Amino acid sequence: MTRTAPSSGQRAPRNGRTAVIPYSPRPLQAMFHSRRTRFCVLLCHRRFGKTVAAVNDLIREAVRAGRPDWRAAYAAPFLGQAKAIAWDYLRYFAGAIPGARFHEGELRCDLPGGARIRLFGVDNPNALRGLYLDDLVLDEPADMPREVWTQILRPALADRHGRALFIGTPAGTENLLYDLWTHAGRGDDPEWSRFRFRASESGALDATELEAARSAMSAEEYAQEFECSFTAAVRGAYYAALLETAEREGRIGAVPHDPALPVHTAWDLGMDDATAVWFFQVSPGGVWRVVDYYEASGEGLPHYVRVLQEKAAPAGRGQGRGFVYGRHIAPHDIRVRELGTGVSRQECAARLGLRFDMAPSLPLADGIDALRRQLPRTWFDQTHCAQGLRSLRNYRREWRPRQESFSSRPLHDWTSHAADALLYAVLGFRPAEAARGPRTARTQYDLFGGL
Repeated sequence: MTRTAPSSGQRAPRNGRTAVIPYSPRPLQAMFHSRRTRFCVLLCHRRFGKTVAAVNDLIREAVRAGRPDWRAAYAAPFLGQAKAIAWDYLRYFAGAIPGARFHEGELRCDLPGGARIRLFGVDNPNALRGLYLDDLVLDEPADMPREVWTQILRPALADRHGRALFIGTPAGTENLLYDLWTHAGRGDDPEWSRFRFRASESGALDATELEAARSAMSAEEYAQEFECSFTAAVRGAYYAALLETAEREGRIGAVPHDPALPVHTAWDLGMDDATAVWFFQVSPGGVWRVVDYYEASGEGLPHYVRVLQEKAAPAGRGQGRGFVYGRHIAPHDIRVRELGTGVSRQECAARLGLRFDMAPSLPLADGIDALRRQLPRTWFDQTHCAQGLRSLRNYRREWRPRQESFSSRPLHDWTSHAADALLYAVLGFRPAEAARGPRTARTQYDLFGGL
């Protein structure tokens, strides 16, 4: 047993006696306790013991604080769920502290000295309004509305500089848990940290049990529940597994652009929907560094020319990143003349000083295969490419419900623009030309000044 709450050598506030909490953290749990920051995302496989670790983290902080007005909340998607998963643990571990009292009706624990830990369900968000909090646990935030955190609970921490811990198992990428995981992984805020504990690495479950679970589950289900894969839930995804590998190998992270190399762009130009632009560099060895992504809707070409211009400004000046451009790659249909004007988008761009090279027209399946082959040799800047990476992870085949099978073609939705633009980059980029270095003469506008 370890003296976790109070920690070893500390005394309970009221009676002067040292309380020993019956909690012996496993090595990875102990690492989490010692390294977590103010805001922390704890991604764990099933049966890791995340609830036990979270409850004991709250208890330890409550005793350490020693303030009569200290308040903490443990919140789950539903109040009944919070009671089922955390109440017994709270009673057991906090019950080792002499003088601790428990109020079943309110699901509240009062510790000696006045500190309180209470369970909530976010299914009744109005019950959370007006609270102040010193500490907070959100259990399974993937199942919670985003605004519960952004509009209610985050403000509740502000005046007390409270902490927040987010624990859960992945459930796809379109939810609060993934948002928080991505934010914590940016690496530009020391108040945020994150941990991912997979069953294959934690040692919490024996190999025989894991093999039995694997045989009873689909590969996607096992990857999500036991290997903490966000993308396994995206059925029919084209690139999700490759991006998962890239993240494991550290190829999604901080990728600053190399001033010695030109920055190329690849475009998917929307007519009535979004336009997507990737910014990438290619090393002499053929490794791609994708350093930025931009997407917008309802804008004409002059808008995107200004975006390129802003990113070409010296770093520290507005949105400037010091880009020196090489090639600009667009799909082959940019040459098609529009009915209303008789002018192609290629000609419109040229009038603005932006000269496109066209990606070859190939079957879509060939382009997807080419991009799949390129991704293992590609690095992505996690912060600047966040929107594009989310699209790539969710780009998937269309499901045909009547046939109960996937189509051979991708689903055309919000993910298509980023996926198509990067596909054009792979199809249209020719390394031999890029080796010549920056070709600023390709554009007639001054990227470092005004149009």
